[in-house]
Parts: sequence; C-alpha cells; structure tokens
Amino acid sequence: MNRILFILCFCFNLLTAQQTDIVDFKKVESVLLFNQMKVDSTVFNSYEVKFDILKQTDSIYLDAINMKFLNVALDKNAVKYKNDGSKLIIYNNFEASNSYTLDFLFFASPKKAIYFIGWDDNSRNQIWTQGQGKYTSHWLPSIDDMNDKIEFDISCVAPKGYQVISNGKMVSKRETPTYDLWQFDMEKPMSSYLVALVIGKYNKIVKHSKSGIPLEMYYYPEDHSKFEPTYRYTKQMFDFLEEEIGVPFPWQNYKQVPVKDFLYAGMENTSTTIFADSFVIDSIAFVDKNYVNVNAHELAHQWFGDLVTETSGTHHWLQEGFATYYALLAERDIFGEDYYYWRLYEYAQELLEQDEAGGSTSLLNPKSSSTTFYKKGAWVLHMLREKVGNDAFKKGVKNYLKKYQLKNVETDDFIKEVEKASGVDLSEFVKDWLVSSELHFNEMEGFFYLTSIIYKGFLQLDCDVSKESCFDFLKSTDNQYLKSETVRRLKGKLPKDILNFAKDLKVRQVVAKSMTEIPIEFKDEYESFLNDKSFITIEAALFNLWQNFPQDRQKYLDKTKYIQGFNDKNVRILWLTLALLTEDYRSENKKAYFNELTNYTSPKYGFEVRQNAFQYLYQIQACKEECKENLKQATNHHNWRFKKFAKELLKAN
Repeated sequence: MNRILFILCFCFNLLTAQQTDIVDFKKVESVLLFNQMKVDSTVFNSYEVKFDILKQTDSIYLDAINMKFLNVALDKNAVKYKNDGSKLIIYNNFEASNSYTLDFLFFASPKKAIYFIGWDDNSRNQIWTQGQGKYTSHWLPSIDDMNDKIEFDISCVAPKGYQVISNGKMVSKRETPTYDLWQFDMEKPMSSYLVALVIGKYNKIVKHSKSGIPLEMYYYPEDHSKFEPTYRYTKQMFDFLEEEIGVPFPWQNYKQVPVKDFLYAGMENTSTTIFADSFVIDSIAFVDKNYVNVNAHELAHQWFGDLVTETSGTHHWLQEGFATYYALLAERDIFGEDYYYWRLYEYAQELLEQDEAGGSTSLLNPKSSSTTFYKKGAWVLHMLREKVGNDAFKKGVKNYLKKYQLKNVETDDFIKEVEKASGVDLSEFVKDWLVSSELHFNEMEGFFYLTSIIYKGFLQLDCDVSKESCFDFLKSTDNQYLKSETVRRLKGKLPKDILNFAKDLKVRQVVAKSMTEIPIEFKDEYESFLNDKSFITIEAALFNLWQNFPQDRQKYLDKTKYIQGFNDKNVRILWLTLALLTEDYRSENKKAYFNELTNYTSPKYGFEVRQNAFQYLYQIQACKEECKENLKQATNHHNWRFKKFAKELLKAN
C-alpha cells in the first residue's frame, strides 16, 4: 500500500537552535488525514499560525523531510519558498517586532517516526508515532532541535469506530456518518520530539488524581479483564509523585495507550505516554512482567524531560536518571524498602559488570550507555540525597523545576539549585560522580554496609566457597529478593528442604529455573511448580519435568495444555513444541499443533510472539515454507531488535 499521509498544516514556531534568537514561533495547528483510512480526502480545514520575529532576517525554516507543499502563504499572500528535501525555507523581508501568519498544505510519505500497523495484514489496524531518536519532521513539519519548544495542537480525521489520541485535551469531536474530526489543544509548548498521535480501536477508563487531573487509560475492547492488572497502582503512583516532587503535574490530563510492536517499552510524549502492548497483562502475569516500573518511569518524565528538557545529549541523565530514580521511589511506596534496596543493588551490579568490561564512562558523556544514563543517574541522585539531606534535596528539585519550567536545562542548572537549598559545595561530588568515568562501586556497596545488617551479611556470602553459609542465610532472612539471589548463586546445589523456607513465589521461581536436574526424591515437590501463579515458573517447570521424566510427559502436557502465558505466549509455544516432540502424544492433533505453531510466525501477531515461534521451529528443524516466508518478511520489520533477530536467524540457517 502506498503509505502517503495527507496533512493540512499551519505551522509556526519551528526553528533550530540557530533560529531561536531570530524567530519565536508560538503554535502549530494542523489537520491530519491518512489515506489508509478511506475517508473523503477533500475534508481539509484551514488554520492560521502566528509567529514573532525577534531580529530582522530574510528567511526562516522548518524541518520537513521528503515532503511536498502547496498553497504556501504568508499573511494570506503567496510567498517565495524552497523545499530542499529536509527543510521548508520561507523567504521574506521579516521585520523585528512584527508578527506573521504562515499556512500551507503538505503531503508526506514517511518511512520512520510514524508507523502504520496492520493495514497490510490481518492484525489490528493502528497508526502511532515515535519522535525521540526518529524525528517528528518525517511526518509533521517541526524542529528537530529539542531546544525549540512549541505548542502543537493536532486535529485528525479518522473513520467511525477509531479513537484518536494526541497531546493535550480533546476539545471537540465533529461527527459525520463515515468519519470524525478530533481536535486537541495542548495549551503549553514542548519539544517537537514529544508530539504524539495514536489512531486505533480502544476503550478507555478515566480516573482522577488527588489533585483532580484526569487519568485516561486506554485498552483494547477485548482486554477489559486485563485493565486492572495492567494499570494497577497508576493513581497511587501519580499522587505519590506529585507530592514527592513538590510541583503539580504540569499538563491538563495524562493519557496512556498501548500499541502493537512498539519500538521501546514506553515513550513519555507530553501528557500522552505510548507503551508496548506486551505490558497488557492479567493478574498472573503481573507477578513476573508488569507495567508498574515503565508506568512510573514515563510518568516521572512528564516533569523530567517534558517540563524541563535537556539542552543536549551531554545532559541526558537529567531525563533518564531522574525518571529512573523517581520511578524507583514510586515503587518503594508500593512494594516497600526491601524492593527499593534490591533494585539499587541490581543497578549497582549492572554498573559493576559494565565497568569490569571496560565500559564505564562519564555521566556527562553524550555517548554513554543506557546503563550509565539510567542506572548510574539514579544512583547519583540517591547518593546526592544522602549527602545533602532529604529536605534540601526536595527543595532543590522543586526550585529547579519551577525556575526552568518549559525551558531547556543543563546539569549545572540543577546542581546550583541543590547547592542553594543545602548550603553545600557540590564541586567535589560533581567531579567524582558526574564528570569522572570512574565507578565508585566501593561507596555504593558501602551504603549497604552502613544502612542494612541483612545486606552486610548477604554481601559477605560466597556460595562457591561455603554452601552451608548460604543455606544458613536462606533460613535466617525473610527478604525474598536476597533469598532469590542466594538460590541463584547456589546454581542448583540446593538443600533438600529448600521449599520449607522458600515459599515466596519469586523464590520458588528461582528454584524451578535453577534445578535443571531434578532428583527423584524431589519429583513430587517439583511438580507443584506447575500450580504456581507464575508463567515463568510454569514454563521452566514444564520443560524441566518433560526433560527429566520422559515417562510422565503426557501427564505434564495434559496439565498445562490450556495455559497461554504472557502476551508472547511463552507457555503455549513451548507446549506446542513439546507436544510435537512427544512420541504418541495425541497423534491425531499433531498437524493442528504444527499449524498453530507456524501460524504464530505470521505478521498478524506481535513480534514477541513471532520471535518465540521462530526460535522453537528452528530448534526442532520444523521451519517450513510458510515459516521461512514470514521470517523473510520479518527482516523488514520496523522494530530494529526484531529485524536484527530475523536477519541473524536467516543467515545462520
């Protein structure tokens, strides 16, 4: 299908950093119409946009990649312009202190930043955007430089039955017998990479925060039963972050919407978070794979990233480090102190592993890894709070957000506010933790020694040297996270009475995964893992039992034949594979099992499902013609991780 996007747009303030001293664009108003949706393409609406000239100039420009333009007018008069394939340049004798209006039609055929899902196959039809790292200017004239903040008010035509979700408040919905025109008002400016648009078939439930902000939570109509576990704790986290940060939520409402085959876990578009629908889960899946952390992380970005935005990649930690840290605080409010300290420990271990591989870099290095920006950034904020005290830290953060709201920031802007609030000179702290590439792991580990007797004992364990000391620790602590890690370190060499003091679901899960060779005397107890409310545990237990006890394979398959697992169908796809491999198991259904497994490689399924199916089919050497065709198609998928997987699998076979 020729994916051409017809858009009528009146665009104003779209300048790069060089233009910000010359032009102040105030607002973009655009009406969008997609040819995937069979609506009347003559339905266009005109919008006027005004911008102010700060210094005299003979041209201004907008980033606009591979677009075509018609009816370009300045103050309703034809104007000279140039389209060089990446920019729309407007020529005029622009006088300082004057206001102007620019309007035009534009046509685009974007290859990235906006994605058309399902229009070429049998999966659900969606359109969604991803601006960060991809540039909104592929589908909407805008400014790639994040230092230029603009109010974007989007209007969009969509067929009946489709929801349109965009930044800001939906202020009107004009209905006709075949299509609707949705209009949004953002009210405040934002960087253009944060412009969002989703079109699809959704229902929604709206709740209100303690402060009265509407929380709009979208879900697929068939997933009503998954709504509560998917969005569990949303209101609690929202209320917590408003109070903890000390600055009211800065936008009119907060929307969250799942989409198929998203590029990342989630994206913090201003007032409109888009997240991967693999996080749409039921209550059992919640135990192992829930949306809570991503939910909290993207919500924290509404302040740290959207309200105040980095000037450049050098200061990227001001967004990702802050969002990671505040998400962890929100999770502590839900799951408790043990969870908080365990996650800090995990972050520290991940940073240590990176350091030992020679990958440690300065937090102010724009080429640093996500591990550095996210995990080290969170640790820096934790240690800074320890250094200056809770009250001074919170005051510094609050003053920082208030002073620089709707602006772009650098690290020094934040540090100065904390210094003012605390009266502490942070120059050495900045040197050691922000500028230096050295990982101060001893200080991070020292934090645990100073604050937790349990961690002090845990950090001294060496299960390779003394299994008995690890056995004793398992019996002495109630901390499920440290128990799980201790079991993992024992590498399957577990005491016979392990389940007597490892009753938590997560600890049992590690036991199930660790014990790949099951002693006959442990068989009955191990079979109980198939009853656990954990899809990871069931998946591990099914495979290990199937491997260890061939005589009982039919029993294990019968017990688990109706379990699907996560959205990636982890249990079902494993079950189909084992059913095909098990001799004499329901021979009359073998063809149906094979067809179902092969069908999961189809584009109508999410890439996580497809990837699982491809892996198992290749492992059992059963990827036939249909499977291979689907794999070739996957090498052109828009999700780069899945595309890479498909190419590597195709090359290896």
